Amino acid sequence: MTTPWPTRRTARHPLPPHVAAPREPVDPARIGRRVVRREAKGMDVGAVAAALEEARFDARQASRYEDLADDLRGPAELAEWERIAALLAAAGPSAVYDSDVDDVVQAELAADAAAVAAREAELREAVRIAARANHLQVLRDLGTLDQAEPAEGDEAVRDELTRRAGGYVPADVDAWLAHALAAHRGHYADPAAREAAAGVLAAPVLAHAALLGELLGLVPGADADQLAFVARLSATEPEAVGASRCHADGACA
Repeated sequence: MTTPWPTRRTARHPLPPHVAAPREPVDPARIGRRVVRREAKGMDVGAVAAALEEARFDARQASRYEDLADDLRGPAELAEWERIAALLAAAGPSAVYDSDVDDVVQAELAADAAAVAAREAELREAVRIAARANHLQVLRDLGTLDQAEPAEGDEAVRDELTRRAGGYVPADVDAWLAHALAAHRGHYADPAAREAAAGVLAAPVLAHAALLGELLGLVPGADADQLAFVARLSATEPEAVGASRCHADGACA
């Protein structure tokens, strides 16, 4: 008789939620305008005038039904027929409608393309933040977070790790960011990056970094890790830390 091996137990962390691509909301009025443009393409002034009369008839019929009172597509289609009719009337009796040379349509297409590009950029950034958060979480589990070099966008990654923890701010991440700011490590070697971080990081993190910088300047041979009390002080009295720096620098009066 053999004894089965005990089940191995490992620490598990919940996986981050799947980052779904944002979808364009359904817009009935927009759909109606697109339908009209497809139908109107190649029509002359007379054909568009006939289609406009039909749209007006449909609108009068729809007005009799209460359940169509909130309909957005019908009024949008009527308004588009009216716009196209006016456009052709101004262009002359021999004009035909072509959405490819319609300034209104082309402006909408350009706006659509810009919106799509913005949504794709937002999705790429969300994926990047999730991947970076996964990486930092592994380092946290291994106890080697302090060895990681800060990278651009880690302030947003801090927010993601906080969200995953149910709103609990990870103290080790805050300490890591503060040490990196004080030592000008990695991404924070760039003064512009430090200035940008000052606008988004929490006050205790900034106070921690500022006080570390001041103390390291006073004791050049000291290691930031030897000043553990600084994190506690900056977390409990960030305003006092800031006041002490202003008093020392004379720049905040």
